[in-house]
Amino acid sequence: MTPVEAVDAPLSLLVFLLESERFGLKAEVVREVVRAVAVAPLPKAPAIVEGVINFRGSVVPVLDIRRRFGLPPKAVAPNQHLLIARAGPRVVALRVDRAIDLVSVPQDAIESASAAPGAEYVKGIAKLPDGLLVIHDLERFLSLDEAEKLDAAGASRGGRAPGGRKQR
Repeated sequence: MTPVEAVDAPLSLLVFLLESERFGLKAEVVREVVRAVAVAPLPKAPAIVEGVINFRGSVVPVLDIRRRFGLPPKAVAPNQHLLIARAGPRVVALRVDRAIDLVSVPQDAIESASAAPGAEYVKGIAKLPDGLLVIHDLERFLSLDEAEKLDAAGASRGGRAPGGRKQR
């Protein structure tokens, strides 16, 4: 594959719902979609962290995507999903109302969201036949300060980072 083909390749997105709004996440960062489970609080974690879950033997932080997008809080329910994904160097879970589809979007159907409020967390906006899809940028979900607080909260749990890795 030539570099030009890679640039023009469609973007594969996992589409999910928060309230009645659709959002997308690059499929390549999503490891798994699972039913929501109870979230244990993590003392001293930044406000953007709902808590932690045990995912296949690893402690994984659950990030509050609703808060990041200014949506009202919602209690955990069994009909919700957790998106287990990679956010930069760590594995995280995002609690969403529902994962609904995997779509392929042509690159020319995606526009920059740089002028939109909250754009620092948005990779772009896809123009689809049935409406717009906000593409979330999971790599920039946590600010540097939030990531440091999360690591510190994980260290206070007995030396394990929230991603399940031993702290150094």
